Amino acid sequence: MLRTISIGSCVSVQGQFVSQLADGKIIISLDGKTFVGFPVTAKRAS
Repeated sequence: MLRTISIGSCVSVQGQFVSQLADGKIIISLDGKTFVGFPVTAKRAS
């Protein structure tokens, strides 16, 4: 499954979901590298 994470305040990375950590962060894989960050949630129209 494709997921997007936020790394810092201005950088987002999208890649294959690997796992979720106990602190709420998720791990994704992109081009053989792994990245850890907080998931970006979709905003729903009200």
